[in-house]
Amino acid sequence: MKKNDNNKNDKTKKILVGLIVILAIIVLSTILLAVYIKGNDEKDEKELAYTELIKEISNKNVEEIEMTVGSTTVKVKLKNQEEEKTTIVPSTEAFMELIQKKTEDGNEFKLNQKPRSVISQIATTFISLLPTFIMVALFIMIFKMQGLGEKGKVYEDTERKTKIKFDDVAGLDEEKEELIEIVDFLKKPEKFTKMGAKIPKGVLLYGKPGTGKTLIAKAIAGEANVPFISMSGSEFVEMFVGLGASRVRKLFDKARKLAPCIVFIDEIDAIGSRRTSSTGAESENNQTLNQLLVEMDGFSSEETIIVLAATNRPEMLDNALLRPGRFDRQVTIPIPDIKGRLEILKIHAKDKKLSDNINLESIAEDTAGFTGAELSNILNEAAIIATINKHDEIENDDIEEAVKKVTVGLEKKARVISDKDKKLTAYHEAGHAVVSRYLPTQSNIKEVSIIPRGVAGGYTMYKTDEDKYYISKTEMQEKLIALLGGRAAEQLVLNDISTGASNDIEVATKIARDMVTKYGMSDILGPIDFQGKEPYEMQLFGENIGDKIGLEVKSLIDIAYEGAKQLLIEHRDKLDTIALTLLEKEKINEAEFNKIFE
Repeated sequence: MKKNDNNKNDKTKKILVGLIVILAIIVLSTILLAVYIKGNDEKDEKELAYTELIKEISNKNVEEIEMTVGSTTVKVKLKNQEEEKTTIVPSTEAFMELIQKKTEDGNEFKLNQKPRSVISQIATTFISLLPTFIMVALFIMIFKMQGLGEKGKVYEDTERKTKIKFDDVAGLDEEKEELIEIVDFLKKPEKFTKMGAKIPKGVLLYGKPGTGKTLIAKAIAGEANVPFISMSGSEFVEMFVGLGASRVRKLFDKARKLAPCIVFIDEIDAIGSRRTSSTGAESENNQTLNQLLVEMDGFSSEETIIVLAATNRPEMLDNALLRPGRFDRQVTIPIPDIKGRLEILKIHAKDKKLSDNINLESIAEDTAGFTGAELSNILNEAAIIATINKHDEIENDDIEEAVKKVTVGLEKKARVISDKDKKLTAYHEAGHAVVSRYLPTQSNIKEVSIIPRGVAGGYTMYKTDEDKYYISKTEMQEKLIALLGGRAAEQLVLNDISTGASNDIEVATKIARDMVTKYGMSDILGPIDFQGKEPYEMQLFGENIGDKIGLEVKSLIDIAYEGAKQLLIEHRDKLDTIALTLLEKEKINEAEFNKIFE
């Protein structure tokens, strides 16, 4: 399939849109014409009842009758009256028979029969053909929806539409090696078949949003010298049952014609979620998934077709889709480590004007837990900020501001805040900072501010300079203490509490609930996974298990809150010093913060 694929798709859409517009114009014109004609016929005319007309004819008071062919409206001129009157007759045939009979009985009056006007004929024709136009338009739309049409972008070696290569993908060295094997299998299948190796049918890429699943799939399109068919899972989802399955069949028919090739389905959870026995939209999804399973089973050994799929919700996928023989390989695309972050930053910094004093290694150290998309966004925001600030190059301050903008939100310097709210915010953020300073497992403080950002009235920023793959129970307990430090400071100093701690409480509650229900860190309930269990499954663990879980979560929160208050009471002098400094400067950086404790 060549580069005019998109042009054909655009033409099809334009035809459909044009057809709908023409249909709407016809309907509107017909209605307007009908209203116009009816209004002209009735304008300045008096109506005469049909029974009255019959009496006037019988009494020989009618001088002239005017009829239009095909119309039930009759114009009547009575003797000794200048104005014409209008009568609606129930049936023109019956009325003509009546006139003929009256004429034979001796009634003398003039009968004029006028042909219908061209406009009236056109309007009547349009009205009669309107249902046909609507049916034809619906059939055309359904036909276009049913077929795959030009959906499914095909990238071929002769005309590659993506310039991304594996060299443009950083932080995924092992994953690239796994997928390079797939490309080699397509380029030189005989190298593997000599050893008796069978071609894998499918590869599932899964990981958090922004980790580079689609990017590495595009890199395969850039590396492979075979056609690469790319579709999104949402393109199979249709309102009518059976259309999604039809598109799956047409997709794989196309793949068989282009084999050897790669089929990439992005966001496969849109069609690959667990099947149910429901009707309606879920029934359509079930049929689409069933057809996908059948097509993947239908590959023969001669057909070199590999299905590549991506999702960030692998737990949603149907088990039949994940069994060997369908998606033989499942590749996790993780969040990059410090080495990966550095390589990603180098790639995205190639087209940026960076100052010589910028250290990408330092940025990589401070962005632990960031995905590739977030790192790219930070450098892009830094370039925008540097442009707005009229800098010749991107400075460290621009990158620092970009990190804050991405993670916390836009700074709102113009917001007017009362002295009371400033004091509350200062002690709240100081409470977080002081408590974290005396908790061994918590990160060092990078900056504390009472300037509003995003929805937050202030913030405490930590140095994220360490990649963590496991979190201990002690660390989670101390994280709860740090989160509740702001609320504890409010109550300790102001003898009151505010809504400012709502997000802290939300995060702390989730951590405590996960400790009990997901990680089995409860001393009373033990190492049991309660998360996601159905009510009948929960009953297996005893009566009122939900109440016990709630009490355990509350106990963890209560202990953490008391721990935060105790630390603040012991170090009240530091709490006051930091709060007063914030009220004076509005921001405290890492060096200023550490100096207070020295």
